[in-house]
Amino acid sequence: MSEIAALLDETRTFAPGEAFVREAQVTTRAAWEAAAADPEAWWAEQARSRVEWHTPWTQVLDWQPPRVRWFLGGTLNVAENCLDRHVRTWRRNKAAFVWEGENGDRRTLTYWDLYVEVCKFANVLKQLGVRRGDRVGIYLPLVPEAAVAMLACARIGAIHSVVFGGFSPESLRDRLDDAQAKVLVTADGGYRRGQVVPLKRNADRALEAAPSVQHCVVVRRLPAGAADESFAEMRDGRDHWYHRLMQHADPHCDAAVMDAEDELFILYTSGTTGKPKGIVHSTGGYLVGATTTMQLVFDLRDDDVFWCTADVGWITGHSYLVYGPLANGATCVMYEGAPDWPERDRFWQLCERHGVTIFYTAPTAIRAFMKWGDHHVGKHDLSRLRLLGSVGEPINPEAWMWYRRVVGGDRCPIVDTWWQTETGAIVISPVPGVTHTKPGSATHPLPGYAVQLVDAQANALAKGGGLLTITRPWPSMLRTIWGDHARYEQTYFSKWPGRPDLYFAGDGAKLDDDGYWWILGRVDDVLNVAGHRIGTMEVESALVEHPAVAEAAVVGKHHELKGQAIAAFVTLREGVPASGELRDELREFVAAKIGAIARPDDVLFSADLPKTRSGKIMRRLLRDIADGRALGDTTTLADPSVVASLKEQYESQES
Repeated sequence: MSEIAALLDETRTFAPGEAFVREAQVTTRAAWEAAAADPEAWWAEQARSRVEWHTPWTQVLDWQPPRVRWFLGGTLNVAENCLDRHVRTWRRNKAAFVWEGENGDRRTLTYWDLYVEVCKFANVLKQLGVRRGDRVGIYLPLVPEAAVAMLACARIGAIHSVVFGGFSPESLRDRLDDAQAKVLVTADGGYRRGQVVPLKRNADRALEAAPSVQHCVVVRRLPAGAADESFAEMRDGRDHWYHRLMQHADPHCDAAVMDAEDELFILYTSGTTGKPKGIVHSTGGYLVGATTTMQLVFDLRDDDVFWCTADVGWITGHSYLVYGPLANGATCVMYEGAPDWPERDRFWQLCERHGVTIFYTAPTAIRAFMKWGDHHVGKHDLSRLRLLGSVGEPINPEAWMWYRRVVGGDRCPIVDTWWQTETGAIVISPVPGVTHTKPGSATHPLPGYAVQLVDAQANALAKGGGLLTITRPWPSMLRTIWGDHARYEQTYFSKWPGRPDLYFAGDGAKLDDDGYWWILGRVDDVLNVAGHRIGTMEVESALVEHPAVAEAAVVGKHHELKGQAIAAFVTLREGVPASGELRDELREFVAAKIGAIARPDDVLFSADLPKTRSGKIMRRLLRDIADGRALGDTTTLADPSVVASLKEQYESQES
């Protein structure tokens, strides 16, 4: 069968709370109705009302599948939209970023402070020879200078490419070389779980094979002395201290007038297999998408304190830590370190100290919080929280319920968001003043998006499991893959010959009887058990529903009769001992919950699961372990030792 079996049946629903609805900015379905009646007109209205333009567009959309252009002829500058228009108002002295380092360092930058820093660094970049269209690599810890560098590039029309500070020198080199970056902005180091991440040393190794980089600007994050002597060897002529360049830089810099279709940034996907893809986002369409969805999904108010826990090395950090919030004049919390350092209540300590009202994090983190126990949350006053968000992968229903009950006190709506690096902005999500939510469901597409479930032949499905596609262009969609437009067309628009208008997201999904969307995960992760195509998310959700389980990942392993059998890797909640009895209990629990066809053949207990540095489970490596193959590339893993430990355990269990 070509469809993906939809096995889990979730019936719990939660209406928006009366108190929330009374103050919500969107409480009716008028936006969906207007967008459905005339999508181009609806997006044009968002662009007019939410973004400042130098010159208006002459055409809203030019769609020649798969080539797309939005707001043709329109000109603007993203940094002006994020800063200049606010410093002309009362927001001039409003906090833009409230930053805290893992070691306890704290800084607050107002919109005026940020404006001055961005103008100064824009002038620094120009002095280093950066011109409109040049590429600038950014390889920093999560410090305010990362946002400053991004906005400075946008101000002068340079194209930034942020590389997550946890990536290896080889990963950084590949991205710098592919983008042909002219300048790299890095730091002497950063902090992670009490240890120093030697960013400058890593950068030096990367630059040995990245000849396009002419200058390296180094932010001092470590104490003076430690930085100079051991972590940052400075090469004369190439390397420059950020603070010294900024000392005498001009605090005024005119913003470049950019075409709506000019490139704003390149962001490389994690590249778990093959060459990383440099996703290119445009100036006008991207800003319209990020700004509009920021307001719709998060019901943003002027007195909110918004904390998106993502690093700027990921698209979530681009859209909902920098561009979306700043364009809306928000106050954002930015935190450098790990959620469990020095104690496992660090996130809740930060929420309490900074008065966070909107909290947006990943299911991986939520499941870790569950595993660590409710008492870490209970130590802190989280009464100012009014909205919770989830991003990055499907969230299990029981993790969703824990998040609502323990963190949100049963009063905060949850916006479970589905989107991708390629979409640039949220596509499917509740709107908290309108949508009745279901645990684990992303609910419905936002206004302006046309999402369709199809089978393997691209026939539309009204319900059940299938493939998630987008049938109409949207402003913040990717424009190309840097340097490889053929790969862009091949990857996203060629699955169905004759349908170049159909964007394939790569995810499986299901529609329930009420028309709610459930994301089942990457189709590469779909299991084929005795002819039944089963989404990994459903089996994992069943396992997590068991009170002993904090997190689970399932993969398919070769089976002579069934084609594939299910192998489950399970992390238990703290204090729960692993045993053969519990292993059998979990197998039967899954069978009782969603059917005997989904009963795992193998259950392996593990203290942790292999994850990328963005927190996504690396099922490819788990498949290698389950099938006894040599392990693939582990350079993007947060902790490669986890894989070796799992492999050893699995082999001992098999024997």
